[in-house]
Amino acid sequence: MENSPEKGFAAQLPKNLAANIAYFLANVVIGVLLVPYFINTLGVAAYGLIPLATSVTGYVAIVVQSLNTAVSRFLTVDLQREDYAAANRTFNTALFGLTAVILLMVPVALAVAYFAPAIFHVPAGEETGAILLFLGVSTAFLIRSWSGNFTVQLFAYNRLDLQNLVNLTNLIVQTGLIVLLFALIGPDLALIGGAYLAGAVVASVVSIILARQVCPHLHLSLRAFDRTRVKDLGEMGWWVVINQIGSLLFLQIDLIVVNMLFGATSAGEYAIALQWVILLRAVAGVLSGVLTPTILSCYARNQTETLIKVSKSAVKLMGLAMALPIGLVCGLGSQLLTVWVGEEFASLGPLMILLTIHLAVNLAVLPLFSINVAYNQVRVPGIVTFVMGIGNFSLAIALALLTGWGYYGVAAAGAIVLTLKNTFFTPWYATRILGVDIHTFTRSLIPGIAAAVLIGVAAGTMGVVLQLPTMVTLVVAGAAITLIYLVGTWAFALNGFERGLFVSYLPPAFRRMIV
Repeated sequence: MENSPEKGFAAQLPKNLAANIAYFLANVVIGVLLVPYFINTLGVAAYGLIPLATSVTGYVAIVVQSLNTAVSRFLTVDLQREDYAAANRTFNTALFGLTAVILLMVPVALAVAYFAPAIFHVPAGEETGAILLFLGVSTAFLIRSWSGNFTVQLFAYNRLDLQNLVNLTNLIVQTGLIVLLFALIGPDLALIGGAYLAGAVVASVVSIILARQVCPHLHLSLRAFDRTRVKDLGEMGWWVVINQIGSLLFLQIDLIVVNMLFGATSAGEYAIALQWVILLRAVAGVLSGVLTPTILSCYARNQTETLIKVSKSAVKLMGLAMALPIGLVCGLGSQLLTVWVGEEFASLGPLMILLTIHLAVNLAVLPLFSINVAYNQVRVPGIVTFVMGIGNFSLAIALALLTGWGYYGVAAAGAIVLTLKNTFFTPWYATRILGVDIHTFTRSLIPGIAAAVLIGVAAGTMGVVLQLPTMVTLVVAGAAITLIYLVGTWAFALNGFERGLFVSYLPPAFRRMIV
């Protein structure tokens, strides 16, 4: 019987991966279609305010997000050990504590929304719409963060399929309302803020219902609020806050800097190229997210050897998996932009390469962050990420203004600083926690980096050589490279354990076909 939880986790993996892929595909389709839709209805300058609002909101809700990360760790360990008394203390302490924090964040969200037109470059006539956009997006973010107390339960039981159902509900309601309201009322930034808010409310209700079904052991009770648990959550949460601030200074500062230094139109152009980075990060999040509950479960059951083996292979598999889309976007960026948003934006191709190529390193290391959380070793990564995040912010401004590179300098700063951190510090710290050889994870990065470069060169060459219509070139080059890469990777790049790990994520029918 003691192996039944592991068998349950293994049986759940294909469902989780299928749900993650479904959510990712919906995200890609909607994300790709919405950008030209917004550009045509709102204009480039106004469109740039939408990703800007989500970037700024990340800073507003940073404390809540960080506490949710801490709650995920403690609640998962409690539930996997079937210590339901401790789990109830964790759940209720987090729920009531986060409710208080969110209430304190409301005035901050209101202030940021109200002063947004004064802080950022906003197109003339869009001031009121911008205020309501920022207000709607930030309120939606706080609501989803509060309901994270319930989606954590889905995460703890490895029900990522249901967690993705919640996310998909939010995405569909949000997108459907935007299109509907634009058709009935007309394009307006304020309507986007309202759609974000409605999607968050509906998704939160769904998450509460699903959490009650999956985990009936947790009950709402003020008596279960535990001050000693506040100390545990607070200690970890504080360092996660520092880490999150640093991460945001890496991942969500560039669009803010571009808007403030170069105006709304430049920010809109930058956001177009940045959209593919966001999609690639979503892909990587899908893949690494499937592994996170497994890593936490291994930690909870003291299965260190399995954790090390899975983490090492996960870094290699992540790098090889992401090399294909990264290389194709870099090699065929101009053609992709022409088909997607129009030939007038094809000149953004070099910017897309600069924003994308370094992801071969910076996405491959994502599975290692779960090790820090599992072992509650978040203080040192938090400090390092925060310091280097400040360095990224400073370098972005310096390169943008002192070199004359414009927003290319902002993109270059992020690529340089983030790659340095994730090439040297992140793999090293994971080996320090686990007590393994210092090069354990660094070696796992090399195949993905080499593959991304080779695919980028091959795609770029085919894009020049093929004298075909742009769409046909994309399809032919993309299909040919994908087929050759998948066959070559399976035959020559993976060992037996890695093939087995990959196959374990597939549905039984596909597994039998491959075997």
